[in-house]
Formats: sequence, C-alpha cells, structure tokens
Amino acid sequence: MLKRYDPYPSRTGDAEQIIPRTDPVIYGAGHSDRPQGLSREQLAHYEQKGFLTLPGLMDDRLDTIRAEADTLKTTMAGREELYTEPDSGELRTIFKPHAYSETIARIARDPRILEPVKQILGSDVYLTQSRINRKPAFKGRSFAWHSDFETWHVEDGMRHMRAVTAWIMLTDNHEYNGPLYVIPGSHKHYVSCAGTTEEKNYRKSLKKQVAGVPGKESLETLLKDHTIEGVYGKAGTLVLHECNILHGSPDNISGDPRALLMFVYNSVENELEQPFSGQAPRPHYLADREPKVL
Repeated sequence: MLKRYDPYPSRTGDAEQIIPRTDPVIYGAGHSDRPQGLSREQLAHYEQKGFLTLPGLMDDRLDTIRAEADTLKTTMAGREELYTEPDSGELRTIFKPHAYSETIARIARDPRILEPVKQILGSDVYLTQSRINRKPAFKGRSFAWHSDFETWHVEDGMRHMRAVTAWIMLTDNHEYNGPLYVIPGSHKHYVSCAGTTEEKNYRKSLKKQVAGVPGKESLETLLKDHTIEGVYGKAGTLVLHECNILHGSPDNISGDPRALLMFVYNSVENELEQPFSGQAPRPHYLADREPKVL
C-alpha cells in the first residue's frame, strides 16, 4: 500500500526542522467589489505579517455576544465542549458555540467577517471550529508558542494552509491580561516539530500544549529575522490571523478578565482528510468533518 504524501510532516519522531511553506497566503486574485472587502493595503499587510487588526468593526454586536456567552456558560454546563483552566477549574473555553446558539451562528455569517475571509481564501468557506475563550483575572494560564495549522494538519487532517481564524475581542486586550502574542512573518515558515502524538492528545493540549510546540533552536532561528508583537485592542476589535502564524499567550496577571469569540474558516477546497498522525480524528467540536457552506 502506497504511503500517503504528507506536504507538512511533523511529530514523526524525526529531529525538528524548519521547512519551506509551499502554499500561498492569499488565494486567487484577492480582489473584492463588496464594501466589506479588504483594501489592497490591508491584504498586503495580512500577506506580509500574517494577521490584521480591524478596530471597532464589531462594536455593534458586543452586548449581544456577551449576553449569549453568559447564557451558554449555563445552558452548556457539564458538556464535553467546555474546558476549564488546568489548575483553578474555572471555565476556559466553550467549543462549538455556533451549534448551540443561532445568535452566534448568525455572527459567523456576518459579511464584515465572511467577505474578507472568502477574499483571502479565494473560495467559499465553512466553519471547522468555533470557540469562546476566557482568561479569568489573575487565574488565566498561558499557551506556549505554536502554529494552529501544525495541530490541524497532524491531528485533524487539514492538508493545506488554506484557513483563516477570525476573532472578536469581547473585552479590552492589553499587555497585562494575557493577550495574544504573534511572530509576524512566521507564517511563511513551517516548523516540523519533534516528538510524536499521543492518543487523544487534545485532552491534555487544550489545557497545556506540549506536542507541536517548537523547540528553542527553531524559535531562536525565526526570531533572528522577526520580532514578537502583542495583539492589543479595545473590545469590538476584529482580528484575522493566518492559520500557520506562530502565536502564544502569557498568564493573565491583571485584574481584568480577557474574553473573545473565535471562528475558524476553512476553504471548501481544503476539506479535512484522515489525520496525518495516524490517530483517530478529534471530536466534532474541535474539527467539523461535515462542512456546511456559509
């Protein structure tokens, strides 16, 4: 039996290495005639840095989203889709909220989000994951540097880098409350990580990620040509970030909680295959394998 070709091998037991990205960042012409589309300058920024911040774009939906997030915290209590902090037991993430809230599902289809995403990916899209992330004041814990695509490729079977994460700040994100840090430009490199993938690795990784975390040497190499940048902004800011950009976040050491609503859009031309790890697929709330075009 022929072995399936893996364009981005990782966690194969071999030594860690940085390999070239072979996929584009902007697919198709990148042009949009719709008023919600991104400008040429915004597309160029996204292509170069791997993320784009759009302040105030979702201000008008904040009260609605916050109220719905509070409702879901109660109505979904006890479900597998809820993950807690590794030590305090406080709620950390609500996965797949769009499946339990028509309000959240409508926001996922908002043209101010959907049009730029389709413009970047050059195709129709579907939601492969959604989540509400919370970092409680003083208790919200860190996430190590990682590429989402590396996890989605290895553990979910996403073959190509043709996905965009769009997230709405539900609280102000500042330098002290555990904000997202990114390495701009790192999305143009792929870190093939050392190690292997444990069975049902997600049960550990969603509390503390170990598998798929780049080593010291790879990070030092990337940081010779790139810098670390914090993604800060007021509540209502929309952020678009590329699926392969290296990012992480520190502990929340402030008295201000941090919360966001996140959608992961995948191209309909990039549907999930069997995981490249050889493991069973992760649960539906982490990687939807029944795409519904938005």
